[in-house]
Amino acid sequence: MPTASASPAAAPLGTLVVLGGGDDDPLLTLLGRLLPGPDATIEVLTTATRRQPARTAAAYAHSWHLLGYPHVRHLQVDEHNPADDPATLMRLRRATLVFMSGGDQERLTDFLLNTEFLAILKHKYLTEATFILAGTSAGASAVAEFMLVNGHGWRSLLGGQIEVKPGLGLLPGVLLDQHFAERGRYPRLMHAVLAQPTLLGIGLSEETGLLIRHGRPAEVFGEESVVVVDAAQTTHNNLPGLPEHQVISGHGLQVHLLKAGQLLDLTSREVKGE
Repeated sequence: MPTASASPAAAPLGTLVVLGGGDDDPLLTLLGRLLPGPDATIEVLTTATRRQPARTAAAYAHSWHLLGYPHVRHLQVDEHNPADDPATLMRLRRATLVFMSGGDQERLTDFLLNTEFLAILKHKYLTEATFILAGTSAGASAVAEFMLVNGHGWRSLLGGQIEVKPGLGLLPGVLLDQHFAERGRYPRLMHAVLAQPTLLGIGLSEETGLLIRHGRPAEVFGEESVVVVDAAQTTHNNLPGLPEHQVISGHGLQVHLLKAGQLLDLTSREVKGE
């Protein structure tokens, strides 16, 4: 498993919003309230969407038009559209909101890691107070420092039966998973944080997400729950080094279930709200 970075990043000035998949209405409604006005420039990045990305982009554009935002474009980065195309980079620099659709999160890292596109995206998020980055499903998982890409059911509690890869790195020290409750992904998230306890594991259920703004704890929004798994204070942990297919064991994990309006400090790992 890759190792988490040790040095903390500067507190970003921009806003990050992630949703665990499912119906996008809670996310789009929230973003509509956060955008500065109808002149906002929205770019729909469909890199994760392997099948019919143009159709996906058109559907999102229609939703944004209904919310009163006419300036929506399809930002294509894929096998046929390189991330560092000058026209693409120019559009990225001008964007108010970059919205990353769902699909396969590995496509996002395959096409964006080690590119000028990603460097510009990170710079905008770090330095522009009016910039918003949002993602749903795979587009949410990929923004963290690490993302889970494999692990199914009870087998995720066996050594070697999950796979964690580097994400885009906009949330240092965090590992994100999505469709969490609906697809029974509790075992693989516990396994992942036991394998690397410096990471804070966050599972986003569908229609549920986190709003992360400068100088504030992350705030839960949506209809279901966000699951937080913290292995930093475990008293027993037989990972890493466990042989494949042997049962993992950990004592003293902290697990939090957070609902809409409750807060999570991503630095101190403290939770707040009733």
